[in-house]
Amino acid sequence: MSKTLSFLDKSFWITESDENPKHVACLQLLALPKNADKKNYVPTLFNEIKSYTRATSPFSCAVKTFLGYPIGFRPVKKLHMDYHVQIHRVANVQNREALDAFVARLHASRLDPDKPLWQYHFIFDEISDTFAIYARVHHMYGDGTTLVRWFQAGYVSHSTDGKFTPIWATKRLKNKKRDPISLVKRLVGVGYALKTVFDLLVIFIRIFMKLLRVNPHYMPVPFTGTKTMLTGQVKAGRAVATVDLDFKRVKALARRTRSTANEVLLCAFDIGVHKLLKEHGQVFKKALYTNMPINLRKPGEKTTGNKIAIVPVKLAHGENDPYLRLRQIVVNHRIVKHAAQHARPAAFSGYTIVIQSMALVFEWLRLSNVVKPIANILISNVPGPKETRYLKDAKLLACYPISTMTPGGGVNITFMTYADTANVGLVCCNKNVESLQPLALYVKEAFDMLEASVDDPRLNIDDIGEHIDKVPLSIVTEH
Repeated sequence: MSKTLSFLDKSFWITESDENPKHVACLQLLALPKNADKKNYVPTLFNEIKSYTRATSPFSCAVKTFLGYPIGFRPVKKLHMDYHVQIHRVANVQNREALDAFVARLHASRLDPDKPLWQYHFIFDEISDTFAIYARVHHMYGDGTTLVRWFQAGYVSHSTDGKFTPIWATKRLKNKKRDPISLVKRLVGVGYALKTVFDLLVIFIRIFMKLLRVNPHYMPVPFTGTKTMLTGQVKAGRAVATVDLDFKRVKALARRTRSTANEVLLCAFDIGVHKLLKEHGQVFKKALYTNMPINLRKPGEKTTGNKIAIVPVKLAHGENDPYLRLRQIVVNHRIVKHAAQHARPAAFSGYTIVIQSMALVFEWLRLSNVVKPIANILISNVPGPKETRYLKDAKLLACYPISTMTPGGGVNITFMTYADTANVGLVCCNKNVESLQPLALYVKEAFDMLEASVDDPRLNIDDIGEHIDKVPLSIVTEH
């Protein structure tokens, strides 16, 4: 792993607090092998995995700091395996609501900053045919793409009862040492940097023009999102929910509607969040915004750390027809994608750093309740394995990503595709909402209705709290 940290990597350390830990996690559900001893299988597996006391980078590294400022990673002499690998017995692993609540309590705590920033928690009940693993690592180790790549390396494509290597002990290829940079390459780099600065300046000019209503068809203006009970200063405590969606159906619907799978799910998530907030008395005079992570890696690039841009995307408003809401989201999403395609990746990353840094400063100064949020929702996806995976002889049934909270709050929704299923993890602060289980239900209902509405335009969603001062022009008009 590189010993240097980007500014984005460092920001996850600098702004971390007990109220807003900056780790990301996944909840894995696994099936016991046939005829396995339900009382002893998981404890035996736990003891075997815990015996791997030697780790590879970054799992063998703690953060090196100077006066509290992170400057790199340092290897530790010894891992405290009682801390890094733990086991918990619960009443019933198959009680998903109770399991989500248990994971929420684990997710709310902060990783020990003096140790390598990762943990594995085995969760079992001695009666079920399934068990769970909650694994978490600090976000400064890498973004979702990096972490899923590491996760997949710890699983195999077929069942085996032989020896295996857990994720923290898996050897990884080291980055090749860079050749000395010639004068010509340095000049080229300077030229690229100047072009990047120019692209970044163009982005801000266009944002300013949109603020003046001169150029309305551009990315949303930052810090103009709607305040809700889920936004504001991030507090301690988390609510977590998990849900599955048939990804074959999602892709089929995307093909039928000339959209992408992301846009279809954005529509379902948008409707679900509206319904949840409407139940708590929220009225919406304009569309909600989502923070959309964009992977800036080149095809085949396997660098570590964080190499993403996170920009706001406007969602839907003013339509009760789910299909017409989808068309609004398609248009708004592609406005942002077009902007990203017409700027150098470094410029888009720089834009992310600027606006997210401002949000982090507001959070650090405890001003997030005063300013408007960048967005109300963060929705991201992580491509997972297409085939069934095994942890030794235990079949992986599902893997739900559970992310960190963004500055300004909201709800963080991340899904990972595994085989033909989208495993969706939802998380938010529990300061104003005790559970996200209703949201998980609303998302499934919204997708079902969106799918049905394509063939039956009579289907409309119920009132979701949107307030329209005047009838807007639909993006789809009758002739």
